Amino acid sequence: MAVHFTSDGIPYVLPKKRKRSRWLMALIEREKKKAGSIQYVFVSRERMLEINREFLQHDYDTDILTFPYTEGEIIAGDVFICVEVVRENAAEYNQTFENEMDRVISHGVLHLLGYDDHSEEEQIEMTRMEDRSLALRSLFLTP
Repeated sequence: MAVHFTSDGIPYVLPKKRKRSRWLMALIEREKKKAGSIQYVFVSRERMLEINREFLQHDYDTDILTFPYTEGEIIAGDVFICVEVVRENAAEYNQTFENEMDRVISHGVLHLLGYDDHSEEEQIEMTRMEDRSLALRSLFLTP
């Protein structure tokens, strides 16, 4: 299948979509899984808050929400990313917007692969896996 990127109600267009899709497919294959349908949707802060309230009953901003539809070895799901929050986080963490966006994009796939970030241990492992995925990205994208 494939990884798709789209925007909902905002003018953001992710650059180098094909290369990023190949990077994510390689990340999935490295985990010995297969990609099903993975849809990334870039949304506004307002839309992200609506989704967070409706589906998770959370009343706060977030950069990413992942809804997995994974079955067995086939990785699938919808990943919503708030571009505004990613931009703010990039400034806060002294990162380029592109690096922070790619970290968040990989974070979504890692959730679909079964990695979580609820406990401190899981957060450490998630960050380690994000770092590994960003290293893999360099084979597909030049920063």
